[in-house]
Amino acid sequence: MKPISKLQAVVACKCPRCREGAIFSGRMYAFKAQGTNEFCPSCNLRFEREPGFFYVAMFISYAMNVAEMITISVATYILGVDLVYENLWVYAGIILAGVLLFAPFNYRYSRVFLLHWLTPGLGYVPKP
Repeated sequence: MKPISKLQAVVACKCPRCREGAIFSGRMYAFKAQGTNEFCPSCNLRFEREPGFFYVAMFISYAMNVAEMITISVATYILGVDLVYENLWVYAGIILAGVLLFAPFNYRYSRVFLLHWLTPGLGYVPKP
């Protein structure tokens, strides 16, 4: 069986070492069902490399949030909402709705980005 590419593994939230096991259990937008597996079900890799490892994912999630808020603001302006003081609450409401909508996505992919691209020494090891 041909292994999947790194991009496919990131999109599918697969283990960075074997690219087969799932990093998360549950669906992304299910209430209280999304959780990070402690170990990879395929190669037994421990995802939390050290205590507090996923705190770094907060910074990645913050950067993703800022980019999403800027994109939502620009899209709102382009779609015809004037940028005047009277529309301040319209912009705030739309941005807040976007942040809440993207929160599960940011949680999941900030951890995936951390594991795949920002963890030194953790790379793909093909099975023999």
